Amino acid sequence: MNFEFALLQESVRGAVSGPGETWVEPTVVNLVSWLKLFVELTGAVIIAIGIGLAFTAFVRVLLASQPENYNKIRLLLARYLALPLEFQLGADILSTAISPSWDQIGKLGAIAVIRTALNYFLSMEMREERKLSDTETAIELGSGAS
Repeated sequence: MNFEFALLQESVRGAVSGPGETWVEPTVVNLVSWLKLFVELTGAVIIAIGIGLAFTAFVRVLLASQPENYNKIRLLLARYLALPLEFQLGADILSTAISPSWDQIGKLGAIAVIRTALNYFLSMEMREERKLSDTETAIELGSGAS
């Protein structure tokens, strides 16, 4: 009877022991690491698609000698850069969930601030370019209607 009770106590102690002494924490860290990798990869794929589309549009504009369309290409590329910045920020947040030291958390915080600032200024530039593009389109439509 004592042997069974001791075995039960040992099994309960193993189930409720501190962090790192069970299979749960390493499993969660591993899953979060894979999720972080997937989110970063998603951001990288979106950037690659944006670069491919922008390059194709650039070559078309270059061959057609239409430099007035360069702003449209910049807006296209900016859209494909803004979304991955959000993905990368999400990956940084996931990293803080598994970072063991304040030093790593501080570095991730600095990266998050930089990415957020980049995204803010990129969005602001996209807004300005869009306004400029809309104004140019309205002028073209107005002069074509005369």
